[in-house]
Amino acid sequence: MRTLVSRMANAWKTEALGALVGARERLLGLLAPLSEEALTKPHSPLMSPLIWDVAHVANYEEQWLLRSLGEGALVDPEFDALYDAFRHPRATRAELPILAPAEAFRYAAHVRERVLKRLEQLPEEQQDPLLRAGFVYGMVAQHEQQHIETLLATLQLMECFAYAPPAPVAPPFARWSGPREVFVPGGAFAMGSADPWAYDNERPVHPVEVSGFWLDTVLVTNGDFITFMEDGGYARPELWPPGGFERMQREAIQAPLFWRRDGRSYLRRRFSTVEAVPADEPVQHVCWYEAAAYARWAQKRLPTEPEWERAFAWQPGCGSASDFISAPDERSANLGQRYAQPLPATASLGGARPCGALQMLGDVWEWTASDFAPYPGYQPFPYREYSEVFWGGGYKVLRGGAWGVAPVAVRPTFRNWDHPQRRQIFAGFRCARDQER
Repeated sequence: MRTLVSRMANAWKTEALGALVGARERLLGLLAPLSEEALTKPHSPLMSPLIWDVAHVANYEEQWLLRSLGEGALVDPEFDALYDAFRHPRATRAELPILAPAEAFRYAAHVRERVLKRLEQLPEEQQDPLLRAGFVYGMVAQHEQQHIETLLATLQLMECFAYAPPAPVAPPFARWSGPREVFVPGGAFAMGSADPWAYDNERPVHPVEVSGFWLDTVLVTNGDFITFMEDGGYARPELWPPGGFERMQREAIQAPLFWRRDGRSYLRRRFSTVEAVPADEPVQHVCWYEAAAYARWAQKRLPTEPEWERAFAWQPGCGSASDFISAPDERSANLGQRYAQPLPATASLGGARPCGALQMLGDVWEWTASDFAPYPGYQPFPYREYSEVFWGGGYKVLRGGAWGVAPVAVRPTFRNWDHPQRRQIFAGFRCARDQER
């Protein structure tokens, strides 16, 4: 691989190569310990069989990095239908005649071999919108990393096979102590991204104005959430947004997913390990309804999406999250599965944002109050199904990335979204409140 890198004088080609190789190494390393049965068995109606994701990732790569760039198909295009995420809901994918693990891994390796040869041959300067600054390569690398996060969520749901993630590196962080809230000044700022690898839903950059507000310095912790629970939070309908209390009652939910009461304390299952719930760790595996109910109980609210981005971006002389030049990595934020779980909510791994808030990238996805909707002037690119088909679907936006997200797949402007009842994702939250008048 070093020889191939040395031939690539163009920065985007080197970056694209590194992103593709890094994603594949992580994918294979994550699944290597699993048996064929574990790879093919459906572990939850919410998720695909693990091996479906492997072939889906490879098929997506073939479509975008070979066929869309003029290369011939490696498989019959009808094969695409098996791995079409819109055609087959997750709960039904185990019933499809999908590739066996050995075949799926061979297919993925064959596609990647062709892709790297094609990448090496590309001219440095490109006018094709797909290739400009390597956009389509960044899109495919991010797609693979997003599926790796999905695989992690599936492994967390898996109960009939033991899975122990690699031992986390000892985190070199300093404990932070300071005010529980920070004030974020109001004003106009430029929201959105012009990053060459940003997705269509992050574009275009557009002016937004927010009023000043208070934001929690740290993420809501397990200990905080236990206090809410012990105060009857799950039994008080007045705290819950419409539909939330009824769903909790119908599904008999009384704690975050994977928790159970043990006498007067709580245990959680983290992959195949059962352990005491650490009070100082950010709460995760809570849905939007739970986050909104907690915020109301605390006499606060969830931040809106513009408020979250304003808080991240704000500093004197900087009006946009796009001005965040330093790319996040596993040393400056809890990303890339380096620690295999959230760090304590007072961990100052990469330092605070200029507004004073901690851990705005990494650790857990943060639920916001906002619905997933297009920005003014939105244009779908390169295909409608990434963003446009989700507009108006009742999805809520999450920001910031979680501990399992790769740095290439998260930005201060990156918009994640999910149904408000979803709990298997690595999501938590922090609260906000209006400026006192």
